[in-house]
Amino acid sequence: MSNATALPIDVAHGDPPSVADVEIVVPVYNEAQTVEASIRRLHDYVHTGFPLTVQITIADNASTDLTGVVAAELAAELDGVAFLHLTQKGRGRALRAAWSHSRARVLAYMDVDLSTDLDALLPLVAPLLSGHSDLAIGSRLARGSRVVRGPKRELISRSYNMLLRTTLRTRFSDAQCGFKAIRADRARELLPLVSDEEWFFDTELLVIAERAGLRIHEVPVDWVDDPDSRVDIVSTAVADLRGIARLGRSLATGALPIREIAPSKAVQATTRIEVGMGRQLVRFGLIGAATTLLFAVMYLAMRGTVGAQWSNVISLIVATFVNTALNRNFTFGVRGAGAVRHQLQGYVVLIIALIFTSGSLWALGAFVPNAGHGAEVAVLTIANVAATLVKFVLFRAWVFRSARIHPSTEVSR
Repeated sequence: MSNATALPIDVAHGDPPSVADVEIVVPVYNEAQTVEASIRRLHDYVHTGFPLTVQITIADNASTDLTGVVAAELAAELDGVAFLHLTQKGRGRALRAAWSHSRARVLAYMDVDLSTDLDALLPLVAPLLSGHSDLAIGSRLARGSRVVRGPKRELISRSYNMLLRTTLRTRFSDAQCGFKAIRADRARELLPLVSDEEWFFDTELLVIAERAGLRIHEVPVDWVDDPDSRVDIVSTAVADLRGIARLGRSLATGALPIREIAPSKAVQATTRIEVGMGRQLVRFGLIGAATTLLFAVMYLAMRGTVGAQWSNVISLIVATFVNTALNRNFTFGVRGAGAVRHQLQGYVVLIIALIFTSGSLWALGAFVPNAGHGAEVAVLTIANVAATLVKFVLFRAWVFRSARIHPSTEVSR
């Protein structure tokens, strides 16, 4: 758990923030070429007819170029603009530092490229100021949003949010849009529970808030992709997967004191809805086909950017996550706690299945050295069928077996 009182702040410039309605934090890292134009545009917007008082804070998380110099000059020149420099990198770390020192009623942040249309700002913060909601997020996936971006970014975004829904049972539509807000009193409750200091910060904050029963308001946004994005897709994807596993484990074991925020929203116990074997086989097959297609689409989308090996690893990890989560929910009717354990067991099952296919090729090469491609395909087909049957049996008899669920929690379907 993060310690919000030990923040690596090196220097702050500009007048001390007054008690504003909204403080907008703009995290920046090596944005010397873009920060001035974006901050001036944002400053003009909130000071020209915007009905709320707004403080803008540029949070520089350890830039190595002239971003800090430009930001300090902007803070000295423009009313209502402050500059905060951190000595360590991390978007979550920058948001934690700025929000922890804010005196505003509502705390918001947006990406420095201003990809989200600023006309969504008032609909974002108004429900928080009125007390209707606790957090608000801009959503590029909600009905009514208008998004301009390439197919690769679209696929990655939708895959990530689907992964969250299947593994952490989230209901919000878009975890990654850089356009969010939170009531200051809720931030004081939630920030000590959020461990991540980088890109997973947003997701962790939203998942904990949702599990605590807080109200999350979604705003459809107009959003245009920044072609100069600095995000490292591979490292971010790996970090997100680690974050999902860590957060899922904390929720499953009760390590997060969510009851202190909303006692009525404690982590649910495991329940099971009984499904007949015939339906299980049909659903298992349909889910297998769908996740195989997901693997192929992700692999092809990333192949030209990160290479064959990384594309295969990332696609396989994600597809297995989704496959286990969907089989848990729909094939075997398991709900509630235990999702992290089931995911880990799902990867063990995957390894066993891979041994079947890889082992079959090795055996063919050892005993029939001159076998042709036709023989290889035949052997792999038989091995895959066997691996699929073994996977189903292991899911049914080990991963999701009825004995793990107390009989009083079972419901027929």
